[in-house]
This record gives sequence, structure tokens and C-alpha cells, in this order.
Amino acid sequence: MMASSIIPKQLVTLLRCKLILNKTRLLSTGCILQYPRGNRPKVQRSRLSGYVEPVASIDDPEKETYKTQTEKKPEIKGIDLELHRPVMLEEIISFFQPAENQVYLDMTFGAGGHTKAILQSDPSTVVYALDRDPVAYKIAVDLAEEYRSRLHPILGRFSNVDSLLKEAGVGHGCFDGVLIDAGCSSMQFDNPERGFALSHDGPLDMRMDGERFPSNPSAADVVNNLDVTTLSRILKTYGEERQAKRVASMIVNYRENQKPIESTQELATVISFAFTHRDAANSKDGLGRKLHVATRTFQALRIFVNDELNELYRGLVAIKPFVKSRGKLAVLTFHSLEDRIVKRFLQGKNVNEAGKSIHQRKAASDWTTDEGEVKSLDWEVMNKKVLYASEFELSENPRSRSAKLRAAYKV
Repeated sequence: MMASSIIPKQLVTLLRCKLILNKTRLLSTGCILQYPRGNRPKVQRSRLSGYVEPVASIDDPEKETYKTQTEKKPEIKGIDLELHRPVMLEEIISFFQPAENQVYLDMTFGAGGHTKAILQSDPSTVVYALDRDPVAYKIAVDLAEEYRSRLHPILGRFSNVDSLLKEAGVGHGCFDGVLIDAGCSSMQFDNPERGFALSHDGPLDMRMDGERFPSNPSAADVVNNLDVTTLSRILKTYGEERQAKRVASMIVNYRENQKPIESTQELATVISFAFTHRDAANSKDGLGRKLHVATRTFQALRIFVNDELNELYRGLVAIKPFVKSRGKLAVLTFHSLEDRIVKRFLQGKNVNEAGKSIHQRKAASDWTTDEGEVKSLDWEVMNKKVLYASEFELSENPRSRSAKLRAAYKV
């Protein structure tokens, strides 16, 4: 059994995880787990082998794609780039309004849809394209041959953007606009070997960096090593899973009495046993769409493995000096945890403070005007309300149904 085969070093690692998370003050916003400096929980890497037979196909949990084209399209390692349409492209270009000799930063290059649209808006625009995914970086490098000195690919994470831009020769006050398309890309979901999606069976990986950092834990390392308490807190915080303890108990019970969990659909099947038929029938997302019972667990694992929320916040903070006065920032998010961070950042609020919903309102004179509108110390928010995809885009691109766009000018 898995529990009896863990070496002492792993036991120390797991105990450390448990102690750190027990000391953690989970935020009322459900956004970011706060760790002591440099002490984010570590998960011992394990080497798993074997593969289970796929179960019935399950709908992709998040950024859905579609297949309508019949002609052959460009592909990279089996990835059809034409099927990955950039979300809310018209709204973003309308906000940026790229002009002569302007410089932009696309912090989530992906398949390059937004970047290409900016480059095509004016023949003199320049784009720096950042992505932590080596596959996306390769796409950017190939595209740079077409645009020559106008496109500059950068491989790295949000948290390293300051040093990466300086290495690329970019100084403060350089960018006219910055774009962030947060979360996981359709390109990553559609590749079974990456282990992100419920709809494709593959190794349970979920690392956006791929094999760039082999010592970093995969999703399989997380579910096969952490105890019930630690795992359930991750699922509840990052996946907002109401049945987190029940799911965590099912995962631990399976791995200890059967075998380590090695593939995406093996994990999805194990999770499904933690729910009743009624739970499964009533499982829906915030938009009323049918939701597989494993979706929130997959989201939580992906966010934890890639430290997505902390990366997003660090990137937002780090990019500010590089944006010109009255420069523009546009951020696309696809779930409430991301959107909450972006909203509070643009409002000049600490992302860790308690929310001020209708049930939590209290005095906040430092942040409101006489009219009750939220002040921002650093950013002027373009719209009071978040923007959503148009009805036309929803019909053409189902992935956009979860998208929220927030845009602002630097003060």
C-alpha cells in the first residue's frame, strides 16, 4: 500500500506540509493561501508508472473548444492553432486601439491570437510575448520569424517578469498596454499528455511549465502524497469544493488500498464515487451549465500545482512600473478566484482583506468617494462593471462563456 512505502524523507515533507497549512489563515475571500516567506508547501516528486484504460468521455470542464473547420489548419505537435480563438478579441483591441510605434506586453501568449491581432492592427507596433509554457514559447519563436523585430518571445513566469523584461532590455514606462489572459489555455486542455482536462485521458501532470522544472510536483504527486486534511483544504480553498473532505478521503482511501492514481480519468472516476447520483445530476457551474463532479477538484489541483493565484497577483504588482502613464491594462479571467484578485488589485485594495459584499459591508472611507464609488490609487478602472463576451461570440466560441474582462488605465 502507498502509505507503507513512503520513505522517511517523504514523511518529513508531508508533515511539513501539514504544519504549514494548519498555521495558514485561510482568507474569507477564498483567494490565496498565505504561506510563510519561502515556505510554500512542498510535495515530494514520485515516479509513477502504469496506465489505466479510459472511461467514458467527459466534457471539458473549463475553456471549451469547438470543431467546425474542414480545411487543414496549421498545427504544432498535434495542436490545431486555428481552433484556439482568442477570447473577447474585439473588446480588447477596441480598448487598446494600437497605434503607430506603440509597444505592448502579452503576458500569456498561448497560441498567439491576441498578439497577432495587435501586430496586425498597425505595421509599426511591437509586442513582447511572455509565457511559462515551453510549447507556447516555441509558437512565439516561430511567429517571430514572420514579424522579425516586432515580436520578442520571452519564456518565464509572471513572478519573474521584472527580471525577464530587464534582461530583454525593457525599461520602466515602456509599455502602452499590457494583456493578461489568466488560467489554463485551450491548447493545454486539448493535449492529453499535459493532464489538464477531464475530456482526455492522460498522465496526471498539470504543470504549465512542462518539464522545465523536473523537481516541481505534478498533480499526481499531490493526490498520492498529501494527507486528507491537507488535501481537503487545498480543494476547498482553490476549488471551492463543498465536499472537499469527502473527496479527499475517497482519494486517500483509493491510493492506500488500491494503487497510486496515475491518470486524469482514473482520478475523475475515483472522485465520482464521493458523490451520489443526485449530486451528479444537480452539479452545475455559476452559469447554470452541467458540471462534472470532478471539475472543482481538477481546478484546485491545477491552481495549487502552478501556484496560479499567487503568480497572477505577483505579475500584476510587478508590471506596474513598466506601464506608461495612462497606459492600459486588460485582464481576462475565467473563474471567480482570479477575478476577485484582479478586481481588488485595480481598486487598490489588499487582496487578503475581507470582502465587502451586501452581507459584509462596513465603513471604508479610505476607499470610497462621497458618491460611494471605489477609488483606485494606481489604476482608473474603465468600466464599473466587469465585461462579458457578446452574444455573437458566445455562439461562435463556447470557451468565452466564462470569460470576464477588466480593463484600466494607469494613473
